Amino acid sequence: MRVAEVRRQDMDVVLDALGTVTPVASATVRVRVDGLLQAVLFQEGQVVRAGQVLARIDPAPFEVALAQAQGQLQRDRALLDNARLEARRLTDLVRQDAASAQQLAAQQAQVAQYEGTLKVDQAAVDDARLKLGYTQVTAPLSGRIGLRQVDPGNMVRSTDTAGLAVINQVQPIAVVFAVPQDQLAALKGRSEGLAVQAFDRNGGTVLGRGTLMAVDNQVDAATGTVKLKARFANEDSRLFPNQFVNVRLRLDRLKAIPTVPEAAVLRGAQGAYVYVIDQGKARMQTVKTGPREAGRVAIQDGLTGGEQVVIDGSERLEDGSRVEVVPEAAGRAASGASGASSAEGGRRARADRGAAGGGRPAH
Repeated sequence: MRVAEVRRQDMDVVLDALGTVTPVASATVRVRVDGLLQAVLFQEGQVVRAGQVLARIDPAPFEVALAQAQGQLQRDRALLDNARLEARRLTDLVRQDAASAQQLAAQQAQVAQYEGTLKVDQAAVDDARLKLGYTQVTAPLSGRIGLRQVDPGNMVRSTDTAGLAVINQVQPIAVVFAVPQDQLAALKGRSEGLAVQAFDRNGGTVLGRGTLMAVDNQVDAATGTVKLKARFANEDSRLFPNQFVNVRLRLDRLKAIPTVPEAAVLRGAQGAYVYVIDQGKARMQTVKTGPREAGRVAIQDGLTGGEQVVIDGSERLEDGSRVEVVPEAAGRAASGASGASSAEGGRRARADRGAAGGGRPAH
């Protein structure tokens, strides 16, 4: 049977979960005026910038509407100028008692009427100019644009729900994942800035490193979990919207804590325990386990470090079984090398069941 030494090392306290990659922001590119789609100026799948012109609608009808509104404004401005001139003339005549105050008041009312008309005309010009500007369809945000939904030559309308295409912001990008509600206590007061890693489906390749951004404000009653969101720079574009990833959230880092190989930890009615080699005998020691990392388990209580624990052949042991620890080379010469060598110290344990000096040896 093999033994290993209890080793002190730093170990991360982590939460593992399944997550979905989501864009930080997403927008559907829609037209704001009805008209003929004249040209599409983007390549499907390309990265676009906010404000970049993506498509063009036939501007001719809107240019005509703008010219008409400008003509109406010019005509009413001339009428206003004439009304003001007439009001000034009547003012002089009233001073000379050549005209009545009633005539002047009527003329002043007409001036105010034309001033109101002029404001309406100016608003019509601004509206026509705004609609003409909407014939240039621009990107509402920076990101990667998807597949085109409409081809040039088709009529497009502001009520179309599909739009022209969808833009997803992918740098940075977010990952949404859920953790059990029991972990909320560990997250309390530390909901931002914690390190998060995203792995591929097999969990062997790191796709990105980011930080925790937010914790949802309620627990999902159906699943008993709470959603978390992490932000990733995604500079290499390895994370893609709607991609499934394995997420590892680091909650804390334990310093110089005793650790043992996972194979050393057994389970029984009394809970978790290990077999410690103590003065030639196997002693059952209950332990309190902590996080796991790279095949090792943190021991929060029960071991201090430096002890020898059994990692292979413990099924043949009982509390108090005699165990003789000999060097690996000597063990091979004496017993013909029945068993693998220890990876941590190169030692082999030979245990005897029953009382000291008697019983049948266990190999």
